[in-house]
Amino acid sequence: MGAIIYGHFTDELELLDAVKELKDKGIRIADVRTPFPVHGLDAALKFPRSHLPKVAFVAGVIGGSLGLLFQVWVFTKGWPLNIGGKPHLSLPSFVPVTFELTILFAAFAMGIAFLLRSNLGPGKIPDILDEEVTNDHFQVILTVKNNSLSEVELAEALAATGALDVKQVNEEK
Repeated sequence: MGAIIYGHFTDELELLDAVKELKDKGIRIADVRTPFPVHGLDAALKFPRSHLPKVAFVAGVIGGSLGLLFQVWVFTKGWPLNIGGKPHLSLPSFVPVTFELTILFAAFAMGIAFLLRSNLGPGKIPDILDEEVTNDHFQVILTVKNNSLSEVELAEALAATGALDVKQVNEEK
């Protein structure tokens, strides 16, 4: 069982400076929680680029292909209609539905992939360490098991970055 040490910040610039300072000292940060997105935080934490654009592209290709193929089948094989002598396979008329299905599939796939990857959704119990972080504070979370420093050294390093209050919780497993 390890301990979780976390500190609060009220300003996003102080948070970014603290994250950079902790990273420079070789301390591994377990998590950073913010009430809104902070520009540059992912770069400071050295996160890899997200795979959501790839998910959106693949799902969009699938949606667009299914929409186009379905329309082609309906208007050429399933229910061919002679509309003013126009050809059955009129691709320009298929563009709106194909476009809309591309967007629909991409949007739903990104939403589902985000919820699955973030471990969010119905039935998930949030692991909120302190209620203030959901309001207007930023939180940096460190764990003893990810670092070679002791609990006291991690708390001192976090306090040295300018954290308002540094608290400690024991992990339950």
